Parts: sequence; structure tokens; C-alpha cells
Amino acid sequence: MFRVLSWSSCHSTTWPRLLWILWVGLNPCSSVHQHSHPHSIKIPGDITLGGLFPVHARGHAGVPCGEIKKEKGIHRLEAMMYALDQINSDPELLPNITLGARILDTCSRDTYALEQSLTFVQALIQKDTSDIRCSNGEQPIIRKPERVVGVIGASGSSVSIMVANVLRLFEIPQISYASTAPELSDNNRYDFFSRVVPPDSYQAQAMVDIVKALGWNYVSTLASEGNYGESGVDAFVQISREAGGLCIAQSLKIPREPKPGEFDKIIKRLMETPNARGVIIFAHEDDIKQVLEAAKKSNLTGQFKFVGSDSWGAKSSPILDQEEVAEGAVTILPKRASIDEERISRDSHYEQEGKVQFVIDAVYAMAHALHNMHQDLCPGAMGVCDKMDPVEGRLLLSYIHSVNFNGSAGTAVLFNENGDAPGRYDIFQYQMTNTTNPGYRVIGQWTNNLRLNVEEMQWTGGSRQIPDSVCSFPCRSGERKKMVKGVPCCWHCELCDGYQFQADEFNCEMCPFDMRPTLNRTACRPTPIIKLEWHSPWAVIPLFLAILGILATLSVIITFIRFNDTPIVRAAGRELSYVLLTGIFLIYFITFLMIAEPGTVVCAFRRLLLGLGMCITYSAMLTKTNRIYRIFEQGKKSVTPPKFISPTSQLMITFILISVQVVGVFIWFGVMPPHTIVDYDEQRPPNPELARGILKCDIADLSLICCLSYSILLMVTCTVYAVKSRGVPETFNEAKPIGFTMYTTCIVWLAFVPIFFGTAQSTEKMFIQTTTLTVSMSLSASVSLGMLYIPKVYVIIFHPEQNVQKRKRSFKAVVQAATMSSRLSQKSISDKQNGETKIEPDRTQ
Repeated sequence: MFRVLSWSSCHSTTWPRLLWILWVGLNPCSSVHQHSHPHSIKIPGDITLGGLFPVHARGHAGVPCGEIKKEKGIHRLEAMMYALDQINSDPELLPNITLGARILDTCSRDTYALEQSLTFVQALIQKDTSDIRCSNGEQPIIRKPERVVGVIGASGSSVSIMVANVLRLFEIPQISYASTAPELSDNNRYDFFSRVVPPDSYQAQAMVDIVKALGWNYVSTLASEGNYGESGVDAFVQISREAGGLCIAQSLKIPREPKPGEFDKIIKRLMETPNARGVIIFAHEDDIKQVLEAAKKSNLTGQFKFVGSDSWGAKSSPILDQEEVAEGAVTILPKRASIDEERISRDSHYEQEGKVQFVIDAVYAMAHALHNMHQDLCPGAMGVCDKMDPVEGRLLLSYIHSVNFNGSAGTAVLFNENGDAPGRYDIFQYQMTNTTNPGYRVIGQWTNNLRLNVEEMQWTGGSRQIPDSVCSFPCRSGERKKMVKGVPCCWHCELCDGYQFQADEFNCEMCPFDMRPTLNRTACRPTPIIKLEWHSPWAVIPLFLAILGILATLSVIITFIRFNDTPIVRAAGRELSYVLLTGIFLIYFITFLMIAEPGTVVCAFRRLLLGLGMCITYSAMLTKTNRIYRIFEQGKKSVTPPKFISPTSQLMITFILISVQVVGVFIWFGVMPPHTIVDYDEQRPPNPELARGILKCDIADLSLICCLSYSILLMVTCTVYAVKSRGVPETFNEAKPIGFTMYTTCIVWLAFVPIFFGTAQSTEKMFIQTTTLTVSMSLSASVSLGMLYIPKVYVIIFHPEQNVQKRKRSFKAVVQAATMSSRLSQKSISDKQNGETKIEPDRTQ
């Protein structure tokens, strides 16, 4: 039976009648029809409207109806009766016509509602009752069922869909006050269905806009099984897919008859994607409550941030005793009358007013349609005329679609071509600003577009920081997104490594060859250019050796010039000595060119002098050793002097040998003019922060070796002659120090080659090679200077008497020595053959 609770605004007129109707409806002496439909109310009138309300909840264990639903059932039923009273007492709306009603209980179950709604079509069905008798054998008194011209309801979308399929067969218009499933907008299947609430497609769009405004792109959805929940989620998914930038982590469904532990499983499923903290919930009131209970039971308070549909709205029942879990929940509700903010609390009448508003609007929409129809079909007639008896359903539907009036909330009530009301929503958030006054707070509106006051939102613990609900957090600077296949909102962040920079959100590109990435790898910057500095450790050692060598060389040159006509200087071959000392000086001097900042002039002199100094040195030494070798070889044969041994001839031979080097260098100038380059290969390690460009002359390693190869050839040839001349008498043996010099030089240059080419992978290649080259040349020059001239200078300076007494080594003396050596050798052989061995000492000196 009904338990009707008071509703303040209709208490005085409706309450007595409601008690009388309930008493009649439940009287055991009532008609057979009343006994067939115990959950119904009959209000007599000239025109009868049907009503469908979920006065009871769903029953369990096979029982169709459960406990009474106060808010969604009783209050809405009272609202319809209140609206009928207001219309019947209004002299302007349907004058002289009384609206009656047949109100049925759907028990929140679509199959039960379908059975109940058959009452509305009974008057349109012809029935044979001739064989029906009462228990006492008398023929029953069966009152003709009233004809219902239109139906107000139902509440749940699944119930409305079930009922609409029946009512359209009998062309009975239907106006729902709460059904929002997008499926009901199909004018081909539900052409007699209208509603004063917007469809969930609008609601879904509003929820998509809310999610995007919060910066979320990864959410889960939760729907009650049935048309309302599933259609709402489908609409949300479809709109989010079309809008882009929003992904669904999971889409879960709550069964119609959930088993024990079902909601615990749902919470566990949601935790499989913990980053999807936002949960879009299209569920019935009871399901919402159990979801919150399961979350609280799993100690997940604050984990999920719910965005609830209008079935949650601003209701207190779903969150009762679960306020901590529901804190921060954003809910949506069709726009209704403006209520002062202090009335929006747990125990306010705002929820009741919101629910009854749409019921009243639905009843008034039906009344306005009947009023307009009566004015057109029965102009001036008092009461219902013949043209409206019976009321044609399809014609009434056209009048319903044409109504436009201000509803109970002061907003326009009208319908589009699909029978839908315009989308106008209030956005709420459940906030717990303190423990004594938690409640829903209006934070925005949606009317085709969203207006959300984000600064007024509060989350768990009163935090103002919007929680994250994203699959992947934004990548840092210098990282590109590597998308997860099939999930456009999920990605992995990969660092642009090496010399790559972040070209865009998804790609890394290589920096130009002369550039390196910035520290955050969002752009490229020029690679620093370096050169060998004077203060570099790689330059200090060669410079030190070069300075010592230059000082020593200048000392020898000055000494030789000062004692130019002394026997020891003349015996040393002063002309070639000056040439040789010039070469040694150039070898030391090239060190400064190798360290100087590269430029066109510096590079040109590097090419010219790098091989020239060695070429001059070894050409002079080769001429010396060749002269000695030829003199002693010729002296063994005859006393005739060999050709081209005069100082002039020696200088000519030396200059010819030097000219080969000079001509080769100038040919090189013509083929490839000297210029500088910046080498970015030498110092390009894996870490770009260590990358450097090296400013240097454009001289390849192979070109350098080719430049020195001629000097090396002279050095080897000179070494060969030094070996051949090793038997010359000691007094005339300048070839021995030359030989020792050449042996040492060969060792130095044999060590130089592997060191020079072995630094190919070194980040200090140029510096090491420069140091190696200059040190090798300096050592070679130092050995030459030390072996050939330092002893002579020592004698000249510290033992002048030896210099004075020293016999001039003229060509004649050398030839005599060579001849005497030859004769002694022959005499030794002859005496040996005669059995005697007698060798006179050499007294040629």
C-alpha cells in the first residue's frame, strides 16, 4: 500500500483527496479492476491522464516491489496531483474541463511497469465478459475503463522505453519527467514519446566538457545495466571519441541483479587502471550508493573522483554515510528553479523541488496541449465537445510538440522535433568545507556550452588542486612521446639522445653538423669552436723545447759566425753547416706556427715550412755524408778527387734537393689553396656537452705524411750513407756522429708514426698530434744539433788552443788519408800472404 508523505506546497488541497483515493483504491469491496491493480490511484475527471511513478523500489528474491521510495516516488506523485489541482482551479487553462488521472506504481522495474501500463489501453481493447461470474454466481458489475488520453512518465529510461512501445501502438502520447536515455530521441521508434528533461546526449556532452575543463584525458565509465546507464555511457564514449583527446580506460557495467561482492569486484577492476581516477558514472541511485560503500570498504577514500549523471544529481540518499568517499564528486542536474545557496544542504527541499518541477512541467505541457486543441476544435464550447470525444492521440501529439510556456522554474518549456527538451544543466560539486555543513554547491552551468567556476571547486581535504586523471603525464622538455598502440591518450616519454633535439611533440631530429642540442633539447645551438691555446699543456712542452732549440741553434750560428775562419769551423764545412743550421732553426720555428691561431697566412706557412725545415736539414746532411763516402771510396781507387765536392757544388746539390720539396708545396698550393676549416669530427663524443669544433688548417693526415715523406726519404738515404761511411778513420770521421744522429732520428720518427695515427679516436687528437709532431721534430733537430755542432762549439769556446792547433781538414789531407788507408790495407794483405804482419801507425794527422 502507499505511504504518502507530506509535501508542503500541496498539503491543503491534495492531502484529503489523496487519503480518500487511497482508501477507495485499497477497499476490499472495490471493483474487480481495483483488485487487479492494487498499486494504482484513480482521480475522476472529464479528461483522464495516466501517471507512472516509482513509488516502490525493486523487490528482491522474486518480489516485484520493495521498499517505498520517498524522493523519486512519493514526492513526484504528489507533484502530479498538485499540478492537477492547480490546473483544475485555473479559470484560464482548460476552463470548465476537469483533468482526472489514473496513477500507477512501476516499482522501478520495466517488466512490472509494462503490466501496469496495460491499464491505460484497456478502454481501447474490446473484451468479451459474458462468461465472467462472481463467486456467488452473480454477474459482476464491471465498470467501463476510463480512456487515458496521455501518460505522464515514466521515471527510468528502461521503463519509459518499455511503456512507449505499447502506447505508440494505441497512439497515446507520453511525456516523461525524468527519462533521459538518448535512445528515446529516435523519432521513428518512439514517435509518441516526449520529455521535459534533456536527453543524455546533452548530458553526456556536458560531462565531456567538464572532464576536459578539469584537464583529464583518461577516465573510466560505470553504468547500470539498462537503457539509462548503457545509453548514457555510450553517448559519452561517442562524443568523447568525436571530440578527441579523451580516452576510456575501462567501461564497467553494474548488473541488474548484482550478486554479493559484485561491487567489490568493480572497485578492484577500477584499480587496475589507477591513473584513471576520474570515474564517469551513469547509474541508478541504489547502485551509486553501493559503489561508494565498496570504495570505502576497500579503504580507497579520495582515490576516485566521480562525475555523476542526473540520477545522482544533488541527492543526499546515495551519499548517506559515504560523504568522505563522495567528497569532490561533480554531478549534473537539469536546470531548475534558483534556490538560495544556504538551502543547498543535505536536508534541504532542493532535491524535492527539482524532481517535482519536471513532473509539474510535464502535466502542464499536457494541459496546454489539450487547451490549445480545445480552442481549435471546440471554439466557444463549454467542456469537452464531440470533436474531442475521444481525443485523437496523433493530433494531440502535434499540439504537445507546439507548446511553449514558462514552466515552474521560470524557464521555457518546449520540445524539438524529436520531442526533447533543450539542454540546460546545473553543475554541482559535493564539498565538505567543514564537518558540520557538507553539501552540494553549484559550481557552473551548461547550456550548449560549459561555464565552470574552477576556482570554487574543492577536493579531498579541501584541496584546491585539481587531481590528475591522465594515462601519461606530459613529457619533459627534450622528450618525445611514443604512443601506446590503440590508446591515443597513453604514451611513453623517450629522451632525445645524442645530438638529437625535440622537433615536435612526437619526433626527435638530429641537430645540424655544426650544432649541438640545448640543455633542455628543445633546440640546437652552435658548437663551441676551440683551437690550441698558447697556455695549453699540449703547447707548453713543444714551446719549451722549441725555445731551447732556437736558443741553442742561434748560439751555434753566432759562434760559427764569430769564429768563421777558424780551422774547426772551416773543417766542419761552414757553407753546408749554415744551411743545416737554418733547417734546424726552421724545425724549431715551425712549433710556433703549429700553435698559432689558424688563418690563411698561417696555414700557407705551415705547409711551406713544415717539410722545408726537415728537407733543408736532411739535404745538407745527405750531401755531407755522400761527399765523405765518395771521397773515401774514390781514395781507395786513385788519388784523383771525385767530382762535385767543392763547397759551391755541395750547395748546388743541396739546393736542388731542397727545390723538390719547394716545388711540391707550390703545386699543392695550386691544387688546393690553403684555408681553414672547423673540424667537428675530432671532438664529437656521445655527450654533446663535451662537443667542440676545432679550428685548424685544411691539412689531412695523409697530406701531412706526403709533405713529410720526401724528408723521410732524405733521412733514410742519409742513414744508408752514414752506415756505409762507418769505416772512415776516426780523425776524419764526421760520418759517425751523422750516423748516430740518423739512427736516433729514425727511432724518433718510428715512434712518431704510430702515436700520430693512434690518436684517431682521441677527443684531443689534434692537440696530441700537434704535440707529437712538434716534439718529434724538435728531438730530431736537437739530436742533429747536439751531435754535430755542440761539441764543436764547446771546443771553440772552452779549448781555443785545440782550435788553433787543429789541422785544417782540406780536401788534400782527406785524400791523403784515404790513399794511405788504402795502401795500408793492401800492404797488410800482401804481408799476410808472405807470412808477415806489420802495420805502421797512421801519422797523417
